[in-house]
Amino acid sequence: MPELDGPLTALRGQFREWGRDFRARALELDRDPAAVRGWFDLPAVRYLATMGIPAEYGNDPEPIAGHRFHGTRAVERAVIMEELSCADAGVLVASPGPLLAGVLVGLLADKQQKEWFYGRMLAEPLWTFFALTEPDNGSDASAMRTALRPAGDGGALLTGAKRFVGNAARAQLGVVFARNRPGPLGVVAVLTETAVPGYRAEVLPTIGLRGACISAVELDGVEIPEERLLGRHLPPSRRGTWAFIQTFNRLRPGVAAIGVGMARAALEYVRAHRGPLRTGEHDRLEQLERRVDATRRLVHRAAAAVDAGGPDGGPLASAAKLRASALAEDATLAACGLFGPGARLDHPLLDKLARDARSLEFIEGTSAMQRLNVYQGFASGKLT
Repeated sequence: MPELDGPLTALRGQFREWGRDFRARALELDRDPAAVRGWFDLPAVRYLATMGIPAEYGNDPEPIAGHRFHGTRAVERAVIMEELSCADAGVLVASPGPLLAGVLVGLLADKQQKEWFYGRMLAEPLWTFFALTEPDNGSDASAMRTALRPAGDGGALLTGAKRFVGNAARAQLGVVFARNRPGPLGVVAVLTETAVPGYRAEVLPTIGLRGACISAVELDGVEIPEERLLGRHLPPSRRGTWAFIQTFNRLRPGVAAIGVGMARAALEYVRAHRGPLRTGEHDRLEQLERRVDATRRLVHRAAAAVDAGGPDGGPLASAAKLRASALAEDATLAACGLFGPGARLDHPLLDKLARDARSLEFIEGTSAMQRLNVYQGFASGKLT
């Protein structure tokens, strides 16, 4: 994989600088996830609030080295998310912005829906959510129970429950997947606001990534106007399962980059705060640093494949996420070990890194799911 070009190198440098604000606030956010509401003036938070909105809908981000980065490319997101997660992944995932929901809107929405959604996001910082996973069936679309039933006025009523949905308890807008008929083509997606009757969300207690406000959502007859039904202009095969798979494929390199950033943060912490290393410790640290470099290259290769639209993008992204999740956990635990038995009490930032890193196993699909994706890539000839 070639090195980053000049503009992407400038992007990396800018977000590394902006990330200092995140590091300074990491422990405060871990104690109080609502603290992010007072940080809208931070440059990185301002950028994340509109990241992924195309230029044609009015997004005009601050230039970086003479270039405007809209965050619509997977490689841009990978660079940004590595640097900000190296600073603090908690503030990254706590920040407002379109992210998952925005990518899905880009895939499924018609022009009027995009104008409505992107316009709302550009008017003020808003949180969004992406509700797919259910309490008993996870993200298994074939077993989905959330129902979308006709309301008689062209709209529909949304009923069901979702679990483990990031930011759903504080979001203003979101996307919900539901079933409107049996069978594989019966899964659809809708846009909804949260300030409507029948929508309720509460934050679930978590050990790591507390800033994400992982939530449980209850939907009791939420009214969905006809103009909020996504994919009406597309064939049924492009509305449901296909759409969320494509969304994950596009964002998975960014999630993998979070793991790379977490691992980097842990190893940099050791370099900055630990005294002289013994030979075995030094070798272990260098081995992990080589894994960081190798995994980053895999992430960037996957991001480039996703941006190119090739068939290998999805499997490569799964491989990157699989490697990055393991790396983040290995690096943070090894870093704790290098400070001895009391490390997690004496070094609260390192303790937070270890807790946050473990959460990557569950975000955007477990390692078992990623292995299945990689295997299917080989079996189908998408990976060689």
